[in-house]
Amino acid sequence: MPLTAAAIAIPALAWAAPGAIDFNRDVRPILAAKCFACRGFDEKARKAGLRLDVAEAAYATRDGITAIVPGNPAASELWRRVTATDPDEVMPPPESHRSLDDRERELLRRWIEEGAPYARHWSFIPPRKAEVPTGESSPIDALVRARLASEGLAPAPEADRATLLRRVWLDLVGLPPSADEVAAFVADPDPDAYARAVDRLLASPHYGERMALPWLDAARYADTNGFSIDGGRQAWPWRDWVIPSFNANKPYDRVLVEQIAGDLLP
Repeated sequence: MPLTAAAIAIPALAWAAPGAIDFNRDVRPILAAKCFACRGFDEKARKAGLRLDVAEAAYATRDGITAIVPGNPAASELWRRVTATDPDEVMPPPESHRSLDDRERELLRRWIEEGAPYARHWSFIPPRKAEVPTGESSPIDALVRARLASEGLAPAPEADRATLLRRVWLDLVGLPPSADEVAAFVADPDPDAYARAVDRLLASPHYGERMALPWLDAARYADTNGFSIDGGRQAWPWRDWVIPSFNANKPYDRVLVEQIAGDLLP
């Protein structure tokens, strides 16, 4: 079985970063979740005038203290604070109800040790095509296998046919197959049986419903306003645009244009 479907489900930050630390991948998520509320771009919420979201401010020395000294964690106030045991010194402070775990502290230490390089937000960095290892049936499989190998891991063995069918049904339409569907698939000796099952699911209207769910959730879609003013909301036309867009395999750039511009388009 190709690794593609399994790879999509693995969060990018689930693994420790191999090799050099990447700011956007490894460090920005930590600072954004644990530090930027008080040390970020919001001037009104910022405490002690310290910013950690831009290099110039983080490297600057103020009153003899430097938050980040590239290449030297021991001289960096950030490192001293995130490793402090005194509740009056440790950052984030206990009252923030945020804390760093050992993995996050180690990533910050390695990042500072490697020069604490900042980077523009990933959305402003033009994508570049990755070099894909050869010898696999798909580029995604090649990249996943290469990463597994770098971690000393091997792919899991192929699932039995009943499990395989159940997984692809849940992935593509959000529903389990019927007992008859499973029995027919298990009994089908055709080597293309799995591909045909995938094609049937992609052609199902339930595919669009399944794929639309994250979009609807991100926009907090609902048919009513909720508890206090539980009147109707006329949001269903948008829902009825999202689902057919997936079922029609509409190009992503077109989806974005229509999503943003809506009925302002000609």
